[in-house]
Amino acid sequence: MVTPPRTVRVAVDVGPLHGTRTGIGHAVAGLVGALSAVSPIDGVERVTVMPYVTSTRAEPEPSQRRLPMPAAAALRLWARSSVPVDRWLGRPDVVHGTNYVVPPTRCPRVVSVYDCWFLENPRDVDADVRRAAAVLRRSVAEGATVVTSSNATTSRVRELLATDRVRTIHLGPPPVPTIPPDDRPAGLPDLDTGPFILALGTIERRKNIPTLVSAFGRLAREHETVRLVIAGNPGNDAPAVERAINRLDPAAAARVLRLGPVTDVEKNWLLASARALAYPSLDEGFGFPILEAHQLGTPVVASTAGSIPEITGAAALLSAPLDSEALAANLYWVVNSDDMHAKLARRGHTNLRRFTWASTAEQLLDLYTSLVDA
Repeated sequence: MVTPPRTVRVAVDVGPLHGTRTGIGHAVAGLVGALSAVSPIDGVERVTVMPYVTSTRAEPEPSQRRLPMPAAAALRLWARSSVPVDRWLGRPDVVHGTNYVVPPTRCPRVVSVYDCWFLENPRDVDADVRRAAAVLRRSVAEGATVVTSSNATTSRVRELLATDRVRTIHLGPPPVPTIPPDDRPAGLPDLDTGPFILALGTIERRKNIPTLVSAFGRLAREHETVRLVIAGNPGNDAPAVERAINRLDPAAAARVLRLGPVTDVEKNWLLASARALAYPSLDEGFGFPILEAHQLGTPVVASTAGSIPEITGAAALLSAPLDSEALAANLYWVVNSDDMHAKLARRGHTNLRRFTWASTAEQLLDLYTSLVDA
């Protein structure tokens, strides 16, 4: 007699889908979409996604349950209490906290950890993130399983959280519409006077933008028209970036353009139009911009920190995070060599084949099922 496949009911935190969409928001959107698309076996559904939101201000969709407490209050409570919240979640088989935090429940728990920067550098993050770290430590100590998006993060989680209950499951690529270069969004300045290097992301210390600015200063001495475009929300490293720009030769400093926050449409145009994406981070847990650049045929010049070598494979030029001279040399190579530019674009398209949301969903479902059967 053939046993029909089990349907696993999974409560999934979709809080990151509310408000401004960040990289984690894109990860959660891809995860929920992929799980919802898992094919039945013999007509039997294998997973039921039960989305939930921890908030009193967000407006959940009809399909989403609400944990009726402010997110900040939940962090304070869950850092010191293990009172289960199952009745608000609809009594699932597994609960998956997709943003570093999973609430206390009586069923198996999974928590996504994308990078460990906040655990290793608590002074670089705000009070709520430190509270989230406390909740994460407590839930892992109580038996929660951690899911990471890279082997590099898995290694750090094992050490920092003293657990072997960690599974690496790569994410898929974010959707990236192609915007022709001639269709420059109205909110962006004219960038047609020469090639430009793009830095993308919140201006925080982890992104290592001052080292990029220093490398650009070297590049600018060798190339008369190249520019550096920095796009992203302000963060805790803005003063250091300002100082790095002020140290440049005035002619080079004039070719550094700081755009601040950009829309998704503007971001995609910038990525498609840039000569290269510069990604010199001090740590990364995955790196969606790398896969976005691959999709658009834009070469990647990056650091060797965190998950970056694991995600880029052979499809990027890499250097040590704080080696501005090596970074400048790699940037010069991409800016001046059409052959290298074309080679990295081809390798990027090939590298993309390693990452699919279907694979992400199947591996997560395997994890959920193993936890229910344990």
